[in-house]
Parts: sequence; structure tokens; C-alpha cells
Amino acid sequence: MKVLVSDNLSETGISILRKAGLTVDVKVGMSPEELTSVIGEYHGIVIRSATKLTADVIEAARNLKVIGRAGSGLDNVDKAAATKKGIVVMNTPGGNTITTAEHTIALMFSLARKVPQATASMKAGLWEKKKFKGVELFNKTLGVVGLGQIGSQVAKRARCLEMNVIAYDPFLSEDTAEAMGIRKVSLEEIFRTADFITVHSPLTGETRNLINKETIKLMKPTVRIINCARGGIVNEGDLAEALESGRVAGAALDVFEEEPAPEDSPLLRLEDNVVLTPHLGASTDEAQENVAVAVAEQIVDYLQAGTIRNAVNFPSVPADQVPHLRPYLKLAEGLGSFAAQLIEGGITEVTLEYRGEAAELTTEPVTMAAVKGLLTPILESTVNFVNAPIIARERGIEVKETKSADAGDYQSVLTLRVRVKKEEHSFSGTLFSRRDPRIIMVDNFPVEIIPEGTILVIHNQDKPGVIGGTGSVLASHGVNIAWMHFGRESAGGLAMSVVCVDTAVGDKELKEIRNLPNILSVKQIYL
Repeated sequence: MKVLVSDNLSETGISILRKAGLTVDVKVGMSPEELTSVIGEYHGIVIRSATKLTADVIEAARNLKVIGRAGSGLDNVDKAAATKKGIVVMNTPGGNTITTAEHTIALMFSLARKVPQATASMKAGLWEKKKFKGVELFNKTLGVVGLGQIGSQVAKRARCLEMNVIAYDPFLSEDTAEAMGIRKVSLEEIFRTADFITVHSPLTGETRNLINKETIKLMKPTVRIINCARGGIVNEGDLAEALESGRVAGAALDVFEEEPAPEDSPLLRLEDNVVLTPHLGASTDEAQENVAVAVAEQIVDYLQAGTIRNAVNFPSVPADQVPHLRPYLKLAEGLGSFAAQLIEGGITEVTLEYRGEAAELTTEPVTMAAVKGLLTPILESTVNFVNAPIIARERGIEVKETKSADAGDYQSVLTLRVRVKKEEHSFSGTLFSRRDPRIIMVDNFPVEIIPEGTILVIHNQDKPGVIGGTGSVLASHGVNIAWMHFGRESAGGLAMSVVCVDTAVGDKELKEIRNLPNILSVKQIYL
């Protein structure tokens, strides 16, 4: 079998592939056209962040069985296209956790003490001691946005520096935060009170431009902002403007909306209060060796023995069970992702109920799929079927299963129950024609939701005008509705309107919908 290595990879990793008897070609720096022209002959490909595996490239990969990412981020892989073709997508979670956390701390020190600027001044033959007066980290408040694997390691190190650590993470329970010596707060409190803010969240519709002109207005003018997570979480134009005006004291960025950063980036012309590095979060000898060895071993295991490890689009299950389990895995992951984006608060308990034919399944991978779906929207490192239960346990989330032969009016039903503090929310789903997932109940609202695409979930009073008003707002902004469904607890009571749209709805349109009569809340969900 043939494996293509299209990005820089440690020789140790390449050696592991070759010693296993695989034919390995190393072709770094190919254009998209060159990659498309050659990928058809390979059974596996190893990438880092440079190679872009778009739908077009994957379509040309007629023999490809596995994609291995030496690292955790998979923004450069069209996972949906790969899954549709049955290609397993693997990553190496945890391999660069420590090194990225350390880089965050390094940037924080550099920002506080103006180390890069002082170095440049010295090399220019100057001695500008008074110009580079900094600030101490001791007793300062660090606000961590996203307390996943990397965010947790940053917080741990900051506490050793005797910083006051506060964190925002909608899925972190207060008990878990307290055990870590961290105070869980709202996002607004971080913006208003933190001396340093570091983000460690994935780039989603909710987190894109999380730090922007409006949120910067909430911050202290002495705030210093750090981003080692994903470009696009910080609006770079708004940040540059705030840095120039003195509204923000300093910023350190390792990731950018466009990489390499364009020459006309407003951040590049700033000197005194900005530290910039070219996506070095995972760039240490140790991290690169770790991820190279891990991805090579995973590729070998899969191509030679069929063993799946650290896959983001499929769990480890016996090959003969895959066809039967696949639709249940998709349903369970959809239920988890839907729940994660709809509820608010720290999760303490998750229960999967299997009823009817579903109770006869090998349930472990299905439960893993639900937990993966639940955690993926809120963690900065890619969650997969292997590490999802471990991450849940680390975050103080208890995972349970129950089974029953009675599925009511359906042949098979999965119900995901999520406990948040003293509240419990439930999400039920089934398979139409034994293969097409549907969400059929959300709390007390009977619905019929196809778990894919961009969906608006609207809670409202069951009064006339809600449907027409929502449709009018969307139509006025050129947003096309793919389908709509409505459920209510009782006539004239609380209701839920679910609207699937062809394109994401902007903040302005969402605000207009929220301001309509009888609308209680609106959330945009991506499945």
C-alpha cells in the first residue's frame, strides 16, 4: 500500500511507515492542482496544517482509506466529504497540548515585559531602558476562554505564577472548576475584569469574532489579549484599531485569520504593544516527534490491521458491525451536538437511553458518539471517538446508559438526557427507514428535525404571527428556508419553531427575529 506525506514530518514517523512495509512518498509543498493529480494512487495520506484536503481533492482520492493529521486541528480537512467516501480521518490529540500551553505562557511573559521589542532595540545598538517598562503577572487576573485540554494546562501554569485565574466555559461544572482552583464566571465578567485574556476555543459560528469592537469596549484599557487557538476568534482589524488608540494595552497572536498573515495586515505595522509569531504553538522538537510517531503508528495499524485509533469521524468497532451501527452513530452524534449548542451551563451528568431495537446494539460506540457530539462544539482541540469519554470524565461529567425493550410508536429510539445543575434536558431521536436520523423530541416539544445544516431554534409563545414574522425577516435579508417544523407543549402555551436555512444568519437578522412579538429566544445551531 502507498502512503503520501504531503507536509513536513519527522524522519522517525516516516521510518515507522516504511519499516511496516508501506511505500512512502514525501512530496511537500504541492499546489492543490498537483495534489489532486496524484492523490488517486495513494491509500493513506499524512498531513499537518499546510495541505488542504478540500472536497475536490477528496473526490479525486479514489483509493484513499485514511487521512492522518500530525496534530489536532482539522480545519484544513473536509471531514464531511471524507466521511461520505468512507475515509477514516485520524488526528493525534494531546501531542501538542503542553507545547501550545507553554507557548501561550511565553507570549504572556513576552507581552508583559516587552521582550521582543527590547531585543530588537538592543540589536539596533540602542539602550532604551525606560522605554520598555513592563507589568508583573503576579496577582493579575487571567481570563481563560475555553477550559479544554490546552486551556486547562494554561490555567494550571498561571496558578503556579500566583495569578488569579477565572474561566468561561459553558460546559464546565462549578465543582470541577473549584477543584482546579479556578473561578467559573460569565464571558462578560472576563471581558470586564481580566488583566490578561487568553482564548482556547474552536472556531465556530459562535466564536468567530468573539473579541471585536463591541466586546473590547467592555474591557479595561490595561487589558492584554492572547490568541494561540484559531485565527478568526479575534477580529484583527478591530484589535489593531484598539491597540493604536490605546483602548487595549497589548496583544500577542500566534494564529491569524489568513495564514501566512498578509503584508497589509494592520497588526504588522504595530510595534510597541504587539507580539506576533507564525503559528508556532506546536513547533517544538518534542511535540513534532510525538505527533509524527503517533500518526505513523495509527496509519500502520489501520492499513495493516484495520484498527481505528483517534478517528474523528468513526469509532473503533468490528468491521462486520459498521453498516448496522453507522446510522445510529450519526443520530447519536447529532443529538449530542444539537444539545450542546442549545443548552447553557456546566454539565454534570449525561444518560443515553436505548429503547426498542436500539437496546440490542453494541452501545459503547454509540454512547461515545453522543458524548463526542456533546463536547465537540466547546473544546479547542478536536474531540474524537476515543478521547470523548476521557475528556468527559476529566470535566466531571458522569456518563450512564439505560436500556428498555419498549420504544412506543417507533421501532427504535435514542434519548439523550443532559443534567445541568438541577435541571435536566432531554433529546430523543429515531431512524426513518432504519437509516435516516431524525430528532423527534426536544424536552416536551414534539419535532421532526433532520440533524444537519444550519438550524435556527426559536422558543416562542404559541401565538399567531411567529411563523410569518420569522419568514419575513429571513426573506428580507435573502436567507432561503430549506424546511421548517413546529412543536408546542399545548395550544397557546410554549412552543418551539425549528427553521433550517441554506446560509448562516447574521447577528443583525437574529436580533430582528428576537425582537419579534412572542419570541422568547433564538439560537443558531450548526450540525
